[in-house]
Amino acid sequence: MRLVVCLKQVPDASEVKIDPVKGTMVRAGVPSIANPYDMHALEEALRVKDEYGARVSILTMGPPQATDVIKRAVSLGADDGVLLSDRAFAGSDTLATSYIRAEAIHKMSEDEPVDMVMCGKMAIDGDTAQVGPGIGSRLDWAVTTYVVGIRSVDEAKKTVVVERRLEHGVEVVEADMPALLTVNKEANEIRYAALPALVSSIKYEVPVWSAEDVQLDLAQCGLKGSPTQVKKIFPPPPKDVETVMVTETMTEPAEIAKFLVDKIEEAGMLA
Repeated sequence: MRLVVCLKQVPDASEVKIDPVKGTMVRAGVPSIANPYDMHALEEALRVKDEYGARVSILTMGPPQATDVIKRAVSLGADDGVLLSDRAFAGSDTLATSYIRAEAIHKMSEDEPVDMVMCGKMAIDGDTAQVGPGIGSRLDWAVTTYVVGIRSVDEAKKTVVVERRLEHGVEVVEADMPALLTVNKEANEIRYAALPALVSSIKYEVPVWSAEDVQLDLAQCGLKGSPTQVKKIFPPPPKDVETVMVTETMTEPAEIAKFLVDKIEEAGMLA
């Protein structure tokens, strides 16, 4: 069984700032991390590997330094990985990105068929949750989103049973393989790297594929293949907040409670 996990290197959201003049994201000096949702997808794939036996391959798209996320995945137990890196990919939106990744998965299938692709629910730098389903649509595979656990995999019948977290509760779904799953962070706890795998990851040479290697249509890559246009990025405006200090003379709980309720009523926040 072959599993492919799509990882993305993203800016650390806790360090991201917006240029107030240009309205653009300031990336200089901002550390890059593996997209947290994708790491839960990786953990779920590794659990399938542990229980059923599988080859887990990583697919990443980005600049040369994105090999770091592949090496981290190998340190956790992934078997191999590929980096998609080409200037032609610059500016790709979710439509172009799903095209590039889907074609790369076709190429990865040439040496061994892919049974499942796993993606994080979304990337923290875009929050669109579009790339995973977009890849599945281009592959013409069954797509199951918001997965919080894999109950079973039947290699003979080529089916997978998963749990999905929806607003009204948990839904159990059986899907035919090959299938694409998008995984929620509630699915699992990410494991730590074992020392032998950590050493192997440091030595691992990550293959890099260009647009030519995958035989891509350049009209569907980068800005040419991206109908989405971001006109402006801006932080939400700060809210005017009044801070009220409860003085030391108010010692009785009932007195403090009445004071707070009165303040809330004055602010028009009490229905």
